[in-house]
Amino acid sequence: MSHSQPPFERVAVIIEDDPDIRSLLTELFEQGGFETHSAANGLDGVELVRRFAPVVTTLDVSMPGIDGFEAARRIRAFSDTHLIMLTALGDEADTLTGLQSGADDYLVKPFRPRELRARVDAVLRRRERERRSDASAAVGDGVPDARANEEQTGGAGTVAQGTDPGRPTAGWLEHRGLRLHPEMHLAAVDGGELELTRSEFELLRALMAGGRRVRSKSELALALRGDEYHASDYVSDADRRAVEVHLANLRRKLGESATSPVWIETVRGVGYRLTAAG
Repeated sequence: MSHSQPPFERVAVIIEDDPDIRSLLTELFEQGGFETHSAANGLDGVELVRRFAPVVTTLDVSMPGIDGFEAARRIRAFSDTHLIMLTALGDEADTLTGLQSGADDYLVKPFRPRELRARVDAVLRRRERERRSDASAAVGDGVPDARANEEQTGGAGTVAQGTDPGRPTAGWLEHRGLRLHPEMHLAAVDGGELELTRSEFELLRALMAGGRRVRSKSELALALRGDEYHASDYVSDADRRAVEVHLANLRRKLGESATSPVWIETVRGVGYRLTAAG
């Protein structure tokens, strides 16, 4: 993932072939204090992301040349920009394919400017939290790296006998060989680093912090927005479906089965939680 951009520089890339929507998006971002760069096709858009390392990128699905799904896959190969996919009204298949291609979020056309601002504000809150965490980690001298932590705990991901799943050890959340460090934005399983999107990382962080407590899809949807503690906020069925897709992607990267989970189990009709400690 690219980390060339200074923390919290407000840069946005807009990839949209409709000139009216492109103009609207540009105006909305610039009203929010963003430097904007726009492209009318996927190939040019990918290059803009590579060149300017934006905090957030909006990506249309239907474009000339490569479509939004392929553009998302190419962007994800080198960038951790927050990808917001723009999909056609009522086309759930586009939404799911976009999330599976690496998008973090989506908006259905025609979208409300206020809704886009809310999504972008959530991205900025998350980035600010990461910036503060990075600053804290930089001045602290007591946070070990993953290998040092293995020595302390007796092997990759070994949790001390009798501890709760997800209990932090020297800054790490650990469960059955799965490790996550929120401040350093690192995740690993059995000693190997996991390449996760920001949404997948936030989802895993929320689950590991919760341990055996069941987290509902609505709670997790709010966590992905950065609004974990605003439980009164509205969560749509589409938001909950997005959680399901992100979780499926996370499980695929972990190499675990939903029917025989090692780390994350489904509580039917309620939500998700960590499995019992082995």
